[in-house]
Amino acid sequence: MPKNEITFNDEQLLRYSRQIMLPHFGVEGQQQLQDAHVVIIGIGGLGSPAALYLAASGVGSLTLVDFDNVDNSNLQRQIIHNTGNIGDNKAASAKKTLLAINPETTINCIDKKLTLEELNSIISGASCVIDATDNFAARFLINRACVKQHVALVSAAAIQYQGQICVFDLRLENSACYACLYAEEQADNSQENTSCSENGILAPVVGVLGSMQALEAIKLICNIGETLQNRLFIFDALALQWRTIKLNKDPKCQVCSLR
Repeated sequence: MPKNEITFNDEQLLRYSRQIMLPHFGVEGQQQLQDAHVVIIGIGGLGSPAALYLAASGVGSLTLVDFDNVDNSNLQRQIIHNTGNIGDNKAASAKKTLLAINPETTINCIDKKLTLEELNSIISGASCVIDATDNFAARFLINRACVKQHVALVSAAAIQYQGQICVFDLRLENSACYACLYAEEQADNSQENTSCSENGILAPVVGVLGSMQALEAIKLICNIGETLQNRLFIFDALALQWRTIKLNKDPKCQVCSLR
């Protein structure tokens, strides 16, 4: 059947009815979600709500990437996993939960650390990539692959009581990339340990940021509203305040200026 041909049955129309009735969305937007493929890298505190909302919203295909296993300390915030999943690979654990929510979603699991070449292959042709990892090395690798493949990247990070989120729509020539925000060499030389295991995290903070990643992915897929393209949103949970920083493409960026 040709792509973009509307193919929903009555049960599907009922399931997604609250989205389909939205202005500027309709059955066409729902079809765009069904035709989409989103790659989520990191199925932890950020990746959990992102994956849950994307599957529930009707994204047709999800690729989940995580080589880690579920630990008891994860359950405070990684809501896609439960006590019975302790010891299981996170991608495989998430797949069980997502299929229970929406059995029509195609879910691919990758349970190993990826090289740049492997990442390039996996995200080629994807609708967008969600970076839900927790370290600079992984974020830089994902950014390089998205720049090379011209795939939109939704990146977020959270620690303690704060977090940030940004969209790099690398389909556009004027888009900044993650390396425009954080130069690789500067981060390599100066980064301190920014993991939740070392600094702590309030559970709903990653819930807020991960849900926003799902929202931005849907806006990118359906071409609705205004995304966080070239804008960094910084979230302070204790003050419940957002601060926005405008980003510009760095003409001397070692990653995106050469593409």
